[in-house]
Amino acid sequence: MKLLLLGCKGQVGWELQRALAPLGEVVACDFDSPPEQRADFTAPESLVALIDRVRPDAIVNAAAHTAVDKAEAEPELARTINAAAPAVLAREAAARGALLVHYSTDYVFDGSGSTPRDESAPTAPLSVYGRTKLEGEQAIRASGCTHLILRTSWVYAARGGNFARTMLRLAAEREELKVIDDQVGAPTGAELLADVTAHALVRVRAESALGGLYHCVAAGETSWHGYARHVIDAARAAGRPLAVKAMHAIPTSAYPTPAQRPLNSRLAARKLEATFGLVMPPWQRGVDRMLAEILA
Repeated sequence: MKLLLLGCKGQVGWELQRALAPLGEVVACDFDSPPEQRADFTAPESLVALIDRVRPDAIVNAAAHTAVDKAEAEPELARTINAAAPAVLAREAAARGALLVHYSTDYVFDGSGSTPRDESAPTAPLSVYGRTKLEGEQAIRASGCTHLILRTSWVYAARGGNFARTMLRLAAEREELKVIDDQVGAPTGAELLADVTAHALVRVRAESALGGLYHCVAAGETSWHGYARHVIDAARAAGRPLAVKAMHAIPTSAYPTPAQRPLNSRLAARKLEATFGLVMPPWQRGVDRMLAEILA
């Protein structure tokens, strides 16, 4: 099998290079790759030439405009990257009989309520990011291509910047921290997403009827405050010197941002687990693995 991986240098894309490698030849591309492998999502039609050169059996799209607040000030760029480019990928995948794997987000929902949403729940995004990611989903589903769309939430990786690293830095510098406590979701590792992708991709390639939309998140739930406390407790247990003495829980309203965030980011992964024979691990397990690496 030949796989075209787009957005290979992001958190999820980096892990996908590892997870997809056993499946066949992986052509890994990003916006700053050499010209023959450049994936410029700001010029969606330019992706056609790349697909023509690679002739993939599967296209895995891990590229996106993920700067949620910045998207509010540049909605057309966000729409080009998050909606127009995936529409081109879907069109080309349909024409070639290729599978398209794409990632979406809990931000397609309005965050109301307190129960986990399944794939049939009504969408109502609050932000430009959420709206453009939903438009990308809709374009893929309308194209008729065989696809696998994985909605996820609170993605992190040991590589690069992340919430845990930020909390560790601030905890070393400050005696008091204020962390939002009314946004609830499941921290989901890029490593977990990549491994699930590889497993599901093989199944959908063998049986296209399994394709479709799935929620893919770690099990359990926490708030950003609970997540931060878990990180700080692990750092203390590892002997990391910290200045922080108090962590205050604050509401989202106390920390205004250009983009509105959903308060309820809970997603139900039952469909994914039942279809592909998986059991999603608790969010703490993946976070602990990440912390073991960054605290070493």
